Amino acid sequence: MSPSADMNPDRSRFPKCAIVTGASGFIGRSVTRHLAENGCIVKGIGTSEISTAERDALSIAEWYSGGISSEVLSQASKNAEVIFHCAGSGSVPLSLREPMVDFEKNVAATATVLNFSRENGKLPVVFLSSAGVYGNVAKIPIPVTASCDPISPYGINKQIGEILVNQYARCFDVPCAIVRLFSVYGAGLRKQLLWDASHKLHQGDFTFFGTGEESRDWIHVEDAAELIVRLWRHASVGVPVYNGACGDKVTNRHILGQLAECYGLDHAIAFDGRGRPGDPKAYVADITTSLETGWHPRVALREGLQGYADWFRKNIIPELSRKTD
Repeated sequence: MSPSADMNPDRSRFPKCAIVTGASGFIGRSVTRHLAENGCIVKGIGTSEISTAERDALSIAEWYSGGISSEVLSQASKNAEVIFHCAGSGSVPLSLREPMVDFEKNVAATATVLNFSRENGKLPVVFLSSAGVYGNVAKIPIPVTASCDPISPYGINKQIGEILVNQYARCFDVPCAIVRLFSVYGAGLRKQLLWDASHKLHQGDFTFFGTGEESRDWIHVEDAAELIVRLWRHASVGVPVYNGACGDKVTNRHILGQLAECYGLDHAIAFDGRGRPGDPKAYVADITTSLETGWHPRVALREGLQGYADWFRKNIIPELSRKTD
């Protein structure tokens, strides 16, 4: 049993049938497993085909490739009670290099999902947004009522997605909920800090960008998935907003030191003092509204980091070794 499955689940909390966009992505996979393990028939949508073995491993009942379109959503929609919109880009650097790609993935696709719901029974939509909508903040922890002033194309496009969600809820009665995810991590994540750091550590490089005092609020993907699924019951035309985080301030110095220990490395971590464009200095979430749903994070940071290191050691290091042979 995965960490996402409840020991004594209340089945009424889970939809009987759900659409998950981006179901084979990092977060979508965990959402899909959490739903399936709790009796939900999952219809997954993605850009490409996946193998039968992968579909079975994720317990996806039906798979639809070709990306998000009205036609694909229509094919998947029979008996569906909710759409978990997990598809989209999650990369600030990509949004800076290719802003139109980010726009298509984070804005155009969201508009398609919402308009489909409007035209087809007003299926509830749970929209995965990002803490990137907040931008640089003067005060932490950040409540969901904080003003939004994103500083990257990625953050701006997520904010546009939220505006679309509110438009379709208020003008067309599509029930929605928004979850602003902070730093989601876990086994299988192939981008962002832990991925890059694991490669550097494997190469014996212990120097990282920044000062080390930059902070983030890390949430394990299994905890994020549990919160996302729970929110289908809270979707409404009032569009409630939730922070997907643990409410803990974790500096880069601390998390990278912990990660090195998980690999059994006894070496001081150093920083080069440089920052990266589009990256805020400090993020910590106020998770009051999330806790009010009855959800709470379960996976401790060290436990989650060890799981990530074990996955990287087992699956990625052999790949790297073959490439250098």
